[in-house]
Amino acid sequence: MMDKPADTKHSIHELIAARWSPRAFAPSPVETNHLYRIFEAARWAPSSFNEQPWGFIVATKNDLEAHRSIADCLVEGNRRWAEFAPVLMVSIAKLAFDHNGRPNRHAYHDLGQAVALMLVQATDLGLVAHQMGGFDQDTARAKLSIPDDYDPVAGIALGYPGDTEKLPRELKAAENEPRQRKGLEDFVWSGVFGASTLFESPVEPTLKGD
Repeated sequence: MMDKPADTKHSIHELIAARWSPRAFAPSPVETNHLYRIFEAARWAPSSFNEQPWGFIVATKNDLEAHRSIADCLVEGNRRWAEFAPVLMVSIAKLAFDHNGRPNRHAYHDLGQAVALMLVQATDLGLVAHQMGGFDQDTARAKLSIPDDYDPVAGIALGYPGDTEKLPRELKAAENEPRQRKGLEDFVWSGVFGASTLFESPVEPTLKGD
């Protein structure tokens, strides 16, 4: 088990700093009540028009066939470690609004918000998760019966942190690499795109006497 807290430049909530994406999972099952709490956190994410356009297809090792079906959707590089996670899931986004049938271009944004809250809740419960873009969408549609009006977005492995020493050498090396992030100046701009980041407290007007 390895902790890799974020090396932040500004103070953030400890759960956000503690969250990271390991590849080593313990074989211990995830308690059912923990899973309910994680998805309850997703349930209360904000969304455009309160559409809640997210969905999750979930399998635990209590159902090995369903678990294997999700693992089979992953690319080989992910499957080799993710199949050991006690919980696998695929996140999906509903592509149209329920209230008017029009395309919902915010669906992926809202799904991301739901997943982010899930991960914070999972971290609070001592769990870890690793999201994966490396999976075959067509395989997921076929194996998991995903309808055309939903888009499979990511695979997610969930469980308790495991022993990194049991990973293959190249994955072990990646697991030990320091976490890195872009600086705020690379994605936060003042007023217009590309402008330098500068936040200043507003200056209160000075009241002049009569």
